[in-house]
Amino acid sequence: MRTRALLNWRSLRWKIALLVSVACCAVALSVAVLVHHSTLTRSMNDGAAKALTALSFSMERYEQDAAPPAGLVTDPVAIPDDLLRRLSGGPGDATWYDGDPVHPAMWAARTHGGMPLAVRVDMTPDLLTRRALDRHMLQYSAMALAVIVPMSALTAELPNRRLRRVARTARRIADGDLAARISAGGGTGDEIGAIYAAVDSMADSLHARLRAEQRFTADVAHELRTPLMGLVVAGELLPESEATDMVRDRLEVLRRLVEELLEISRLDAGVETADPRAVPLAAVVLDSLRRTGLDARFTSRGEPTVNTDPRHLDRVVANLVINAHRHGRGPVEVEVTDRLVSVRDHGPGFPEELVLNGPQRFRTGASERGHGHGLGLTIALGHARVIGASLDLRNAPDGGAVAELRLPPGS
Repeated sequence: MRTRALLNWRSLRWKIALLVSVACCAVALSVAVLVHHSTLTRSMNDGAAKALTALSFSMERYEQDAAPPAGLVTDPVAIPDDLLRRLSGGPGDATWYDGDPVHPAMWAARTHGGMPLAVRVDMTPDLLTRRALDRHMLQYSAMALAVIVPMSALTAELPNRRLRRVARTARRIADGDLAARISAGGGTGDEIGAIYAAVDSMADSLHARLRAEQRFTADVAHELRTPLMGLVVAGELLPESEATDMVRDRLEVLRRLVEELLEISRLDAGVETADPRAVPLAAVVLDSLRRTGLDARFTSRGEPTVNTDPRHLDRVVANLVINAHRHGRGPVEVEVTDRLVSVRDHGPGFPEELVLNGPQRFRTGASERGHGHGLGLTIALGHARVIGASLDLRNAPDGGAVAELRLPPGS
């Protein structure tokens, strides 16, 4: 995992390193261009000065000896045309640079007695010096980048590591661990510290709201239980009639609702614990299915044995089957494979919000899923967490809702 994170080129670390590298390359290129231009300008000025000095010295020798000294060109044909045009363009001496890639030269010319005279100064040493300077700048820039890029990547790892900590904590909170926090103390005062504080504050607020909701649910269930039992007993004493049957039916629905709320409050409080033992998975699921009294197609691949708590497993399977009948359409299929228990109906399927966000109490997700209080899947999820199992909700490609209970490895 660590190596994969280091090789992730989309990571903020490498983006910062790339930005630093581009900035360093731009600076190095700008400096190289400026130095090259400055060196070239100085070389041209020095070359022109040398050529004019050599021309003056040759002219003095020419006037003294009445013969052209070595290096003085008196034949107009041997003088470059560009230099002749510069010389004829105005009074005084003229210079011209011959930029030959192998043997460059600086020319200087003067008119004497109506004839152009010129000297040629070899600029090859200056060319070699500039090329050596360019090579050295390129080498030093590459060496600097070889140090700066890894250093920038390592420096970027510091905020990157803190951001990964934020992401890990946010994922823990999303998975239900509302006690997860990023930092116990204060922030560092920078922007990432502000993110720390914001995430911790959000988790505190979310935890407080959820606890308030759980307390309200538990309080309502406990307060309703005693008067409800009185109503149930009173309903049993009513004379038999159609109206009495309707009253008893509604009281039974209300009784189940209160029992489900009490069960959820126990799961929320964390008082439910698992007592795992080796049990035949298919037999436990089939027995749970029979106790619901509902029709379902049961299939089992092999006879897997798992180490789990059969009581909590029974509550998960029963609630999934009841939910499939209550909110979906038949036939309902229950399949056992290794550590996987799958319950499928052929109704309209789960609403998209339920698939994305998971079950929530008093939310069935959509009217086409039938009626109810949306507590069955919440209870199933709570018991699944007690035994360390995962409950995945999805829709089958050909229609229908699929709930998959996957027991943990080694169970």
